[in-house]
Amino acid sequence: MERPRLVASDVDGTLLDPMERVTTRTLRAIRRVEASGTPFVLVSGRPPRWIPRVAAAAGVRGYAVCANGAVLYDIGADRVLTVRGLDPVLLHDVVGALDAALPGCAVATERVGDSALAGAARQFLAEYAYQHPWQDGDHAAAPRAEVLGHRAVKLLIRHEGMNSEEMARAAAAVLDGQVHVTYSSGAGLLEVSAPGVTKATGLAEVAELTRVDAADVAAFGDMPNDVPMLRWAGHGVAVANAHPEALAAADEITAPNSEDGVALVLERWF
Repeated sequence: MERPRLVASDVDGTLLDPMERVTTRTLRAIRRVEASGTPFVLVSGRPPRWIPRVAAAAGVRGYAVCANGAVLYDIGADRVLTVRGLDPVLLHDVVGALDAALPGCAVATERVGDSALAGAARQFLAEYAYQHPWQDGDHAAAPRAEVLGHRAVKLLIRHEGMNSEEMARAAAAVLDGQVHVTYSSGAGLLEVSAPGVTKATGLAEVAELTRVDAADVAAFGDMPNDVPMLRWAGHGVAVANAHPEALAAADEITAPNSEDGVALVLERWF
């Protein structure tokens, strides 16, 4: 494509290197994108509360699509703009079905406030049996009824005896499209969003706000939760370390995140 009018990038495994850093080369590339007047959008499975640190490292102050498309967040204003969530009835129905398909699973929910950091300790609520696949100090444990008792932007399903791909197959067999199920890690973790909510729908919302057509968007990703976005964008780019589904969905494959794959492509245009 010619120079894009909007650039969007996944965070973990794509924009960040394996040490979860924004490298100097990548930072320079982002600065050139923004200096040209082109929006640079973070699009992540992360909740808003995990965005400010990455945004500061990348020098980005515009929009972030969070929770796999469920939340649109204004970084500079620290303000949640839109939320597309799961209501408690749907949460209970989905977990009931998954209990049968994935015996021994544990659940958690991600919620949001008006800003990224307000009430962060209660934004992530996990039942007592839930074991985090990564460190997360901003969480509270509670009985399952409480975990599922409030509207959430994302439902997380954890099973320590299975990998995420196996879990996704089992979940698809019982949920029959009533929610969107994906994953961004192979460590036995599913991420469930409201029906029709993906990174593509979240990014489309940003494109509408900035008056950019999908054909003029370049998007970068690495995991199955990035696939809808890679297909929606005019030019979808997967890093070489990406999951096979992301590689198959992309228009281009760049170097891995350990070798500044995002910057390598951006330097062609900016």
